[in-house]
Amino acid sequence: MNDDFAVSSAIIRLMQGVVYQEADEVSWLTLQRSAGPIRDHFAAIGVDVVVDDVEGYAYLRSKPEVEGEPALPRLVHRRALSYPVSLLLVLLRKRLVEFETAGGEGRLVVSGEQIAEMLRVFQADSTDDARLADQAERTVKKAAELGFLRALRGEADHWEVRRIIKAYVDAQTMNDFATMLRDYADARAGDE
Repeated sequence: MNDDFAVSSAIIRLMQGVVYQEADEVSWLTLQRSAGPIRDHFAAIGVDVVVDDVEGYAYLRSKPEVEGEPALPRLVHRRALSYPVSLLLVLLRKRLVEFETAGGEGRLVVSGEQIAEMLRVFQADSTDDARLADQAERTVKKAAELGFLRALRGEADHWEVRRIIKAYVDAQTMNDFATMLRDYADARAGDE
């Protein structure tokens, strides 16, 4: 395979979404070997290439707008997430931190039942378990569609938490969420 073809292929793979080292070794190696030309290609259109060598993923992010300069049209769309999806991402990120802190190696796998239980704590009190289970299933499917979860082959209703979640749910987001939960708990305690 010639180098121009490999670089073009890696650029296209980045434009399609997150490139994972373990899933696309050829594109990953090209990103490592030809990082400069690939970054230059995207810089010309206002996009940064973000590569996390430790976690083994790369993705595109729009460059921040500079005050006083005209803004380019956005190539990478922002996605407004629903409350349940946002909540799930924060909870999964917290679970990933706990997994890594406990010395977990490899990948974090959670079942649909575990996810439903994590979400149940934050849902309005309800006796309609079927409705809660349906909402959890829809939330999981949306998180998978966005690339934060991956269904495991051969294991029904088991999901790998993709490490790209670290790029979207950072420590500040987790801290803000924890503060919001404490405030909510304090308010509920005051009402009782």
